[in-house]
Amino acid sequence: VQLQASGGGLVQPGGSLRLSCVVSGLPFSEYVMAWLRQDSGEEREPVASITTTGGHTTYGDSVKGRFTISRDNARNTVYLQMNSLKSEDTAVYYCAAKERMHLKYDYWGKGTLVTVSS
Repeated sequence: VQLQASGGGLVQPGGSLRLSCVVSGLPFSEYVMAWLRQDSGEEREPVASITTTGGHTTYGDSVKGRFTISRDNARNTVYLQMNSLKSEDTAVYYCAAKERMHLKYDYWGKGTLVTVSS
């Protein structure tokens, strides 16, 4: 199983980035997908999650109204559109996958670094 995240980089405050995570080795459409982030010295923080069909999404309070999670089951890919970025959004962003009935995420990608700075 591989979760390959990409799209991170350096962006100015107020800017936008789109993260992608391509998944292989599992039946993608049967897995709940999520993005989480971790800044150095901080605990890993849930950012957004999306159900298997994309019919329901959840967001962390700090990103509501600015970030949008989506998925393309035909492409085995989950996305995170990040707008109005703030310096506090700086972190390594990880995508994760879990079966619907599982409480914890089963698989994790290696992460992509997002740096918001002027």
